[in-house]
Amino acid sequence: MKKLLVVILLIIVAGTFATAQEITVAAAADMSAALPELVAAYTKKTGQTVTLSFGASGNLTNQIRNGAPFDVFFSADEEYPQQLIAEGLAVKDTLYRYAVGRLVLWVPGDSALDLSKLGMNALLVPSVKKISIANPATAPYGRAAAAALRHFGIYDQVSNRLVLGENVSQAAQFVESGNAQAGLIALSHALAPAMKDKGRYWTVPLDAYPTLNQAAVVLSKSKQQDAARKFLDFLRSPEATSLLTSYGFSVTAEKQPGGERVK
Repeated sequence: MKKLLVVILLIIVAGTFATAQEITVAAAADMSAALPELVAAYTKKTGQTVTLSFGASGNLTNQIRNGAPFDVFFSADEEYPQQLIAEGLAVKDTLYRYAVGRLVLWVPGDSALDLSKLGMNALLVPSVKKISIANPATAPYGRAAAAALRHFGIYDQVSNRLVLGENVSQAAQFVESGNAQAGLIALSHALAPAMKDKGRYWTVPLDAYPTLNQAAVVLSKSKQQDAARKFLDFLRSPEATSLLTSYGFSVTAEKQPGGERVK
């Protein structure tokens, strides 16, 4: 009888430990402000511990290919998760488009640039010596920035002034710190507490760059598949959707002409 009780207790303890095991989320850098808030709300609700690792979506994809022990991957576009699914490294039925990202042109608060009047042409003003963008080779927001510059026909004129951040967070840091006079960054960064009162932004029209359909997926080698799926389920909740919206993300993309609002 005592042996049976011991076995039952061990099963209960083991189950509790498994439930409490943390999950590790690899996330695109544009989620660096919103995702910690989502995790805090989720942990408060469930007791589940979530560890975050941010970077450029392309770099994180390569880390996953090289065996990085992540459970969930949040990408700034759908292409990388789909590649991982095709390679057997991610679970197909967990693929979830959690948001659509937006690109903005951001300048510090003391900048003399009139974004509402100039829009993207503000980058042609001689006082703009450096323009920060994420690296197009590894970051979807960097590719979006390059596409937008080409859309407005000014890429060749400003290419020698581009400063590449490893990811969009670093691109935002470059312009926030004054190492660049303007930056093409994620709207989520422009709305983050660390930046929203320090500058102004112009929202780049959606037809100027490929839609940033952001997607998440559970990774095949995760040892916490159930916990990982539950975290993705939480993203579908009204609470999570509301928080993402507050950071400028949307669920559906709507093509809009120029004349976007300035804030």
